[in-house]
Amino acid sequence: MSTKEFSVLNHVMVPEHHIMTQEEVDDLLSTYQITHDQLPKIYHDDPAVKAIDGNVNDIVRIVRNSQTAGRAESYRMVVKRPKK
Repeated sequence: MSTKEFSVLNHVMVPEHHIMTQEEVDDLLSTYQITHDQLPKIYHDDPAVKAIDGNVNDIVRIVRNSQTAGRAESYRMVVKRPKK
């Protein structure tokens, strides 16, 4: 029996995920006049973050298709999931 490797990023319900460059992050923070800590968070063990080799403190751009906006971008800072 062969094992097929499946990338979560190929699933129709998972939007595009991209790690942003430092220059892109600087532009984002400047445009919105915010700090890293003010960004929404995403856990380091999220399947999409793992698929793009994201690390703690990376900023991830998430791009969704939108019926009203056409293309909607959101941003998340990768954080370590707290231990229980």
